[in-house]
Amino acid sequence: MISYRGTRLATDGPRRRLEVPIGAVTLLLGFDRPLRISGVAGPGGARAVRPPVSLVSVLSGLGTTPVLGEHDGRLAGVEVLLAPWAAFTLFGTALHELADRTLDPDALGVRPDPGRWGSVAELAAALGALPSWRARFGLLDEVFGRWTAAGPPASARTVRAWSELVRSRGTAPVGHLAEEVGWSVRQLENRFREQIGIGPKAAARVLRLQRARAMLASGHGQAETAAVCGYYDQAHLSGEFKAMTGCTPRQFTAARGTAPAPLGEPPAADRVDGEPTSLVLPAGPAGPGALFSKTGGRR
Repeated sequence: MISYRGTRLATDGPRRRLEVPIGAVTLLLGFDRPLRISGVAGPGGARAVRPPVSLVSVLSGLGTTPVLGEHDGRLAGVEVLLAPWAAFTLFGTALHELADRTLDPDALGVRPDPGRWGSVAELAAALGALPSWRARFGLLDEVFGRWTAAGPPASARTVRAWSELVRSRGTAPVGHLAEEVGWSVRQLENRFREQIGIGPKAAARVLRLQRARAMLASGHGQAETAAVCGYYDQAHLSGEFKAMTGCTPRQFTAARGTAPAPLGEPPAADRVDGEPTSLVLPAGPAGPGALFSKTGGRR
């Protein structure tokens, strides 16, 4: 488990957020209103875009593509961030089935607590009925504890390799990771797809870009960021940034730093503390690409 975050929004109008890949599996246990989630086209519209879905509770695996989340201005629930190997145990399913996907957690067929709730939707409704966030988090601790005890354990070698990849912020070579845990590269790749969701090279891309976004947001230049984060050069960083966020580094940092949240709305809360993971976008039918075509890349 990485964190719980309670959310209760009541804004003056619809809200749209661009969410970029992070090194965690996300479970949103929604209380009532649906969230519409759609894919974002890659540079030049070349990437195949995920079809839109409207869900009250949402499960998102690791991936290398951004998504757009939209709601009508009312949203309440608990967002849970999970280390991927912990999600493998919690849900008892091969995580490659969740890679670059958003789906209803009940589609996995997991019964969170037989005898009390027969579905994740029922658990989410029970959470919504509780009087405080403290009570909700306490219930989740109990449920996840029982759920995890009943699930398949992740391989200690997978956990070790993932931990080393996180520690190195995505710069540890795949061959080194395999040697470190006593597997062949093929074995490591297979276990990562099963228990992490994506292969070690793809996971390294996500973690490198997560660090790069943080450096750029704190004022470091692109050339310095590229060198520190393990990119060949600034062009490599820019290409990876576009592929995984749908915009350039300059556009992303400018959009985060040059405009306040829309009137009546709280500031955007990033999914990982201290990490720039989200952009609040203007309401409207235009996709994120239109946002960045304006002068200076501003919102």
